[in-house]
Amino acid sequence: MKTLSSILTSPALMVLLAVGCTSSYKHVIIVHGILSGPNDLQTLSRFITEEHPSTKVTVIDLFNNMESIKPLWKQVHGVGKVIQRIMKKSPRGVHLLCFSQGGLICRGVLSVLPNHNVHAFIALASPLAGQYGVMKSYYPSSAMDSVYFLCYNKFMQKRISLCNFWNDPHQQVKYLKHNNFLPLLNGRKPHKWRKNFLRIKKLVLIGGPDDDVIIPWQSRNKKTIPFYREDTFGLRTLDARSDIIMCSCSGVKHSEWDSNQQVFKRCIKPWLD
Repeated sequence: MKTLSSILTSPALMVLLAVGCTSSYKHVIIVHGILSGPNDLQTLSRFITEEHPSTKVTVIDLFNNMESIKPLWKQVHGVGKVIQRIMKKSPRGVHLLCFSQGGLICRGVLSVLPNHNVHAFIALASPLAGQYGVMKSYYPSSAMDSVYFLCYNKFMQKRISLCNFWNDPHQQVKYLKHNNFLPLLNGRKPHKWRKNFLRIKKLVLIGGPDDDVIIPWQSRNKKTIPFYREDTFGLRTLDARSDIIMCSCSGVKHSEWDSNQQVFKRCIKPWLD
């Protein structure tokens, strides 16, 4: 007759316990940025599965490469449908890991889906407050000052993703009037999505001062930003809940964020439960 001790230490039970522990990680959904696709994020996907071998990882295979410049609302609706299908099969919830422009797509999905089960929304080098500058090493500041001529009109808002999050601090009247994406997400234009966004458990913001694409790489004092001060989409509430995590890394160029193992271990891995 087997003793309790022999049962508890049996190889079969140990295997079952190990499987139970390793399979507890939530499904991770990765969304790529502009002018890229799933193949560009295989290193990031590999980092996850090496640390947590049983984790399900899905890199969204939509709006790849040149298709990624399509308007963001179109991408939000397309990516949102795929994420919804994954969530239905993941009753314990999912994590969203979204790189660069992908962070804005994920914000849109989290805003418009009323019953999502996203736990951690991890924004990796993403211009969540908008962009004002591209590749500062190659383009003069005078070029940045004229982009609003191109972007702030109905024609371009319906065609180019960059125009949907171009946030010129010197042209805020035109930005609020013509931009049909970012001001809406930020609550600068009325919406009823705040409670949807607040369903997330953690907001993880990752960036750094040596990013040569995301300009500015961080927002100014949060208390001076209208959408934080007025809590228009729930950012101040998340902060009060201690559910905003900021992770800054120096020495990382924009194209290196998704393949930097130190960034992964320090800023991403801790939130993939």
